[in-house]
Amino acid sequence: MKTLVVYAHPNPESYNAALFRTACEALTGAGHELRVFDLYACGFNPVMDREERLAYLDNPGFIEARVQPHVDALRWAEHLVFVYPTWYYGPPAMLKGWLERVWLPGVAFLPPARKGAITAPGLRQVRALTVVTTGGAPWWWLQVIGNPGKRLFTRGLGVLFAKRYRCTWLQMHSMNNVSQQDREAFLARVRQALLKLPL
Repeated sequence: MKTLVVYAHPNPESYNAALFRTACEALTGAGHELRVFDLYACGFNPVMDREERLAYLDNPGFIEARVQPHVDALRWAEHLVFVYPTWYYGPPAMLKGWLERVWLPGVAFLPPARKGAITAPGLRQVRALTVVTTGGAPWWWLQVIGNPGKRLFTRGLGVLFAKRYRCTWLQMHSMNNVSQQDREAFLARVRQALLKLPL
């Protein structure tokens, strides 16, 4: 399967970096064809400037030309894999900015033709989504507040994919209080889950 892996964490020695390496190794071992973006390492600029904001709806090609390799990879992918820490109930600003500047009108979606209409999906070739994330909040608290990070990816982005896309959500909760044994167990869980994904 054509798999795009997007990783966002500033520290190459972090636990998230270990999750990223584990995910790439497992996917490669399972026979996926990978394209990979380490957003911090490649110096991606997540900030939409004034010129881009003005062009966003009327001339999205202006932004697309600035992030062309990312757009090309997104259009190519059948499987999207995100590896990132959950900070303040969502992805890091780096990853959120990547979504804003790469998932453009005419790429990820077509803008509604009339007020109140639903956005038309632009990524119907995406048949699978995998998210590997960590967070400081306990599981039960995320349920209380509606788990906004998960909703962003599985509902907000998921509506742009194939109608029956497959979702694999792997999250370590209470990150600040887990043991080394817990971390190793989660790494093993991620490895096994990705090795078993159907191509």
